[in-house]
Amino acid sequence: MTDIAIVGAGMAGASLAAELAGHTSVLILEAESQPGFHSTGRSAAFWSESYGGPLIQPLTAASGPALAAQGFLRPRGAIHLAEAGGEKALAALASAFAGLAMERLGRAALERAIPGLRPGWNEGLAEPSCADIDVAGLHAACLKRAKAGGAALVTDARLERAERIGGRWHIETGAGPFEADVLVNAAGAWADEIARRCGERPIGIAPYRRTIIQLRIDPPAPAALPLVVDAGGRFYFKPEAGGRLWLSPHDEALCEAGDCAPEELDVAIAIDRLEKVVDWRIERVERKWAGLRSFAPDRLPVYGFSNSGSGFFWCAGQGGFGIQTAPAAAAMAAALLLGTGSGPIDPAPYAAGRFAAA
Repeated sequence: MTDIAIVGAGMAGASLAAELAGHTSVLILEAESQPGFHSTGRSAAFWSESYGGPLIQPLTAASGPALAAQGFLRPRGAIHLAEAGGEKALAALASAFAGLAMERLGRAALERAIPGLRPGWNEGLAEPSCADIDVAGLHAACLKRAKAGGAALVTDARLERAERIGGRWHIETGAGPFEADVLVNAAGAWADEIARRCGERPIGIAPYRRTIIQLRIDPPAPAALPLVVDAGGRFYFKPEAGGRLWLSPHDEALCEAGDCAPEELDVAIAIDRLEKVVDWRIERVERKWAGLRSFAPDRLPVYGFSNSGSGFFWCAGQGGFGIQTAPAAAAMAAALLLGTGSGPIDPAPYAAGRFAAA
């Protein structure tokens, strides 16, 4: 028996458990044999205030100081790059994030920042605050903090079904039965399925595949290379250890929740797009993988109790920005669960009740 059972031990569930532990009894139920196997363990690992849109920025900005103070951020910087005709996309980005320190870059500045940049890419927007995130370190620290506060983690505990009986959740899992006053759905791409198994109405959270490949290139990627993001949304790339490059075609392919794998076509598309941007020689593809990004219909995360009055709490739909927003989002969700207010960020845009009429 526990006060709060959290379904899912990825970044969403682990960070929330870290905030709750010590204030109430917490149980984390993880379907896999190890936490963070799917989305958390396959992140492109960067923190960017412009990523996700203006309604995500408050969560990202509020998370930055905590991530930096704990040593999980490393300065990187980003450049949003546009070819001829893409200036409107840069202008729209600058307008959407008018309060964020950004700087327009011309061709000469772009050539200094991105060696080998091909002709035609003449406009850019620098985002100096962008940083790399130590995802594994952050995830492990959340689990450690949760454990220190008394939270219990049970792996290989796939939720089969749950039923509200006598004011408590009776939960059947692959690791046995459990009971909880509140059930938190932090199951990522499986969030809607978990809702169904609990007799709750799904809200339309859908998983999408995102491809990333690791390349060996010549010349090696400079260690100081910024994150380079296409303003048109067709690619992004950043350096990795040993002069390697991480590259994504910025794809979002609707898929089934599961252990997804990259499609060869998406790998080929990514390489083709990179070769149109820089004149680097690709020696080989060293690794390739795909992760799941799950979005609610309006592409905002979902934090809050369902309208059923059953003690079913949503902590899902974090898309591709769940890691960079984890500290602030977890603090906000924990405050809602504990009834201590919502903190400095208004939770209304993320409330589960916004889908009541869907």
